[in-house]
Amino acid sequence: MHHVSDQERTDDGRYIIVKGQKWRASDPAIPEGLRAELVKELMTARRLVKTRGDEVRFRVHDAKVALGERGEPWWAPTDDGRSERIAATIRSLLRHRDGSSICPSDAARVVGGENWRELMAQVRQVAGALSSQGQISITQKGQPVAVDARGPIRLGPGEHLHS
Repeated sequence: MHHVSDQERTDDGRYIIVKGQKWRASDPAIPEGLRAELVKELMTARRLVKTRGDEVRFRVHDAKVALGERGEPWWAPTDDGRSERIAATIRSLLRHRDGSSICPSDAARVVGGENWRELMAQVRQVAGALSSQGQISITQKGQPVAVDARGPIRLGPGEHLHS
């Protein structure tokens, strides 16, 4: 696997060139540790598709959307596109951490880069929707809480996260 900086890019940095083909580059604003987790989830998902086929392809899609390689272009976000990317990021990080919870700010940092704080309300909104669908659980000090609970919350896998 080549590191991002080793790849040939278009002048605007939005696409990488692989064997003469243009592919959307992942969002360069994603913090390195979180990017590494998302790339690992993408690799795991691709391996699973080889053995289990289309039934697990959604994991590849979520990881690519989280990285900004699919879905709405990361350089021209809209509210709806951001919500879709936040949801994909939450699901991908939870699958990668395999039973461990994430902090809502992890998703905000992936999608918002340095301006992640501005996305925290939207992350909570998306988390509320995912929780009502049973995809994630929301806890505080290990106890289930509503998404609008005051203070820090954690996001964990729900019954319907689909592994």
